[in-house]
Amino acid sequence: MGRNSYKTQSPDASEYWIKMIKCQDACPVHTNACGYVTAISEGRYKEAYRMARATNPFASICGRVCGAPCEVNCRRGDLDEPVSIRALKRFVTDQFGPETGNYDDYHAGCDERMLPPERGDYEKVAVIGGGVSGMTVAHDLIKVGYKVTVFEADPIPGGMLITGVPVFRLPRDLVQHEINAIVSLGVDLKCNMKLGRDFSISDLREQGFKAIFLGMGLPKGRKLDIPGANLPAVYDGLEFLRSFNEGKPLSLGRRVVVIGGGNVAYDVARSAVRPREESSIQETHAEIERGETTAYDVARSALRLSGDKEVHVVCLEQRHEMPADLREIIEGEEEGIHLHNGWGPREIVQRNGSGLALRTVKCNSVFDENGRFSPQFEEDTLQDLEADTIMFAIGQTSDLDFLQPEDGVATERGLIKVDLETYQTTAPDIFACGDIAHGPRLFINAIASAQIAARSMHDYLRGTRTDVVVRKQWLPASYTMVDNWELLQRSDAPLIESEQRATSVEVIEEAYSEPEAQKQGARCLRCNVNTIFDTSICIACNGCVDVCPEGIIELVGLSQLLSDEDWQKQAAIEFQVPLQELQALPSEQLDELGAVMLKDETTCIRCAFCATRCPTHAITMQEFKFYRECVTVPARNPKIVYGGE
Repeated sequence: MGRNSYKTQSPDASEYWIKMIKCQDACPVHTNACGYVTAISEGRYKEAYRMARATNPFASICGRVCGAPCEVNCRRGDLDEPVSIRALKRFVTDQFGPETGNYDDYHAGCDERMLPPERGDYEKVAVIGGGVSGMTVAHDLIKVGYKVTVFEADPIPGGMLITGVPVFRLPRDLVQHEINAIVSLGVDLKCNMKLGRDFSISDLREQGFKAIFLGMGLPKGRKLDIPGANLPAVYDGLEFLRSFNEGKPLSLGRRVVVIGGGNVAYDVARSAVRPREESSIQETHAEIERGETTAYDVARSALRLSGDKEVHVVCLEQRHEMPADLREIIEGEEEGIHLHNGWGPREIVQRNGSGLALRTVKCNSVFDENGRFSPQFEEDTLQDLEADTIMFAIGQTSDLDFLQPEDGVATERGLIKVDLETYQTTAPDIFACGDIAHGPRLFINAIASAQIAARSMHDYLRGTRTDVVVRKQWLPASYTMVDNWELLQRSDAPLIESEQRATSVEVIEEAYSEPEAQKQGARCLRCNVNTIFDTSICIACNGCVDVCPEGIIELVGLSQLLSDEDWQKQAAIEFQVPLQELQALPSEQLDELGAVMLKDETTCIRCAFCATRCPTHAITMQEFKFYRECVTVPARNPKIVYGGE
C-alpha cells in the first residue's frame, strides 16, 4: 500500500457486513451458501441441506445445473479458485432432497419467514407454465392459503428443465420429484393444456380465477436472417434439444455445425455428439410414477454408438470472450467438439444433393471500445464449413400468440411488459416473470423473480403491501479451521470418462465422496466471521500487523487518509478539531494527532491470528448472522395495483 493510495470505508452499517458475505449477497434468492458449505465441512449434512433448501424450492436442480453466481463472487476466488459451492449443494441434496423419494426434509426446510405473513382466503389462482418460475409461484401461494392450478402445455411439467437442459446434465426423475414435492402441497396440475389452444385468459377469468401468472418462458429458438437459413436440415437449437431430450432426435447426418458461443450452443453441440434412440417421454414419466424405472435408466438402455459423427461450433468471439462456461468448452473438447473462434456466419449454401456449407467471414472484433456488441469483419476472408446439418444456438424468442386485446396485457420488444419491482402486467390481475418478462437469464433468476411475483399477487388479492426486512445479530465466533486449509486446492466434481460421455447419454457429473466434500467445504473463508476492532482499548502495538499472514492490516497516519472528505469530517469530530483547522495542518502534525487501523477485508482469510496476538483483546472474532423476513405494512390504497394502466 502506497502513501495516499487507500480506498476506505467505515463498516458502520449492516449493508456492509451483508455484502461481505459475497456468495450469499450474489445469490438472487440469497441462499446461505457460506453456512451450508461450512456445515458440510463439519459433517452436519442435514443442517446443510436445510440451509440450501430454505429460500430455494429447486435446490436439487440448482445443485446440478445452476449458473452459480455465488461461485463467480466467492472471495476464495480472489486468492486462488472459488469454493465449489454448486457441487457441494448437490452432495447434500442427493441425501435429503426430494430425489430420495421422501419429501419430508424438502417440506420442513422451507424458510417460511420469506413468505407473506398474512394468509389468503383460498382464492383461485391460475399459473400458466410448469417450469421453474411457474412452480415457484405455485409453491409460495399454496403455502400461504390460495387454491393454485398450474396449466402446463407439455405432457409433463418442467419447462426448459425438461425440453432445454440435456438429459446427460440433469436426470429427469430428479426434475419430476422436485416438482412432485411442490404438487404434493396441494397444487392442482393440469398437463397438455396450452394457453391459446385449449383455453384463453378470458376463460380463466370466467371460471373465477382471481389472479393469473404467466410463466411460459421463451420456447422458440432464434435464427439469423441470412441466406439459406430456412433450408432443410437447418434447425434452431432449441428445436433439436426438445427432440433429443424426448428421445425423438432429428436426423443429423455425419457432420454437424452449431452456430453460437454460449452454454446453449454447447448443450446443442454436446447433445449432437451423443447417440439417441427414440423413447417415449410419456412412458418414461409413467414408469417413474410407478417406481419401475427412472428416466436415467430408460436413456441408458437406448444407447447406440455414434460412429464417426463430427461436430463443430462456430462463434464470433475469441475463446476468452465466449459467454460459455470454460468448463463447458473444455468438456466439449474432450468429447471431440471442434471449436472455430472468430468467425461469423454469412450464408448457408446448398451443395449438390443434400449437403450444406456454412459460409463464414473472419471476425476481427466483437465489441467496440465501450464494450458494446459491434462486430467488425474482414469481408474478403471467407471460409466454408461443410455440413449435413446446421443449427442456430444464438438466442430465444417468445410465442405470444395467445394474447388477445381483451386480455389487457401489453408487450414490448417481444416480451410481456411488467413493472420490474412487482412483475404485474398492464392488466391488474395478471402477473408475469422469468424469461417471458426480462429475457433469458439463469434458472435462479427466474426463481427469485417468481418469489417477488408471488408476493405481489398476494398483495393484489389481499389489498396489502409486503416488504422484505433484514434481521441481524452479532455472536461470538467459535470455529476451527482444518490443518492447512489455506493450501487446499479446488477439485471439481468428478466426471465419467470422456469416451464414455461421447457415446452415451449417461449423467456425466458424479457426486463428491464424503471425504472430498468435507475437504472442499473446508476451503471456505467463512466470510460471515469478522474481525471486530475496539479502538478504545487498542494500544497501537502493531502486533496484529506483524502477525497477519496476508499483510492486509496496516496502521497509518491521518495524513494518508484525509484527502477523503468523509474522513476529514469524521476525524474533526473524533479529535474535536474544527474541520478547516484540521485541513490546514501539515502532514507531520496530522500524523502526531492520530492514526487509523486499516484492514483489507477483500482478502482476509479469517485465520484469527490478529485476535489471538492482540494483548488487550481489542480484536475479537464475531459472526454476523442475518436473514430476510417478509412483513406486512399498510397499503396506500385498498387494493394495490402495481403497474396498471
